[in-house]
Amino acid sequence: MSSTRDALPRVFQANLGRLFERVILPVLDSLPRHATLETGVAATLDQFLDRAAAQVDNYTGNEAAKAFTLTLAGVFERQLSIWARAIHDLGLTDMSRLRGFEALLAGCAREAGIDLSVDRLGEDLTQMFVVANVVRHGEGPSCDRLRALAPELWNDAAPDYLDLLPGTPVASEHLRLRKADLVRYIRATTRFWGLADPQPLAATDPPY
Repeated sequence: MSSTRDALPRVFQANLGRLFERVILPVLDSLPRHATLETGVAATLDQFLDRAAAQVDNYTGNEAAKAFTLTLAGVFERQLSIWARAIHDLGLTDMSRLRGFEALLAGCAREAGIDLSVDRLGEDLTQMFVVANVVRHGEGPSCDRLRALAPELWNDAAPDYLDLLPGTPVASEHLRLRKADLVRYIRATTRFWGLADPQPLAATDPPY
């Protein structure tokens, strides 16, 4: 069982890396993106339709980035739970009382001797989880918390995004995620498992 516990971080890191490299990154790179969205009165119907298509392209890309953040957060939280259970079953540390992402993250980091304050590791992992909660639930405490933690993820004056939902605008629909944010999140998750890996040649500086 001890060997299983020691092998898990490397397996987790590899699984996350493959998910990002084979699924997330190719999809994000395949989606069309427009640096600026034109608005105002269109001179022709074709111009109007082209503008509408560009708006949908960018909106869809943002929705994809949000969905992939939710996926990464879910996979990483499940991995933390599995590793905590392996530690608990060995009788090394009582991990049974850890409930929720942030408690699991802190408990697993302590067990692995990881300082979450170094290089924004804890900040990026927590931000990823709170983003996932906003994607999942929309308005509410998580959205308020994320706006305080990462106001840079909102820019209502951005020239490359329009909220396509009708009705009164809501803050959660203006959450903006880019490829660089996904790269931060995959780097944080894979780096965490590299730092937790007790085996030789652990990859503590993932190439993302």
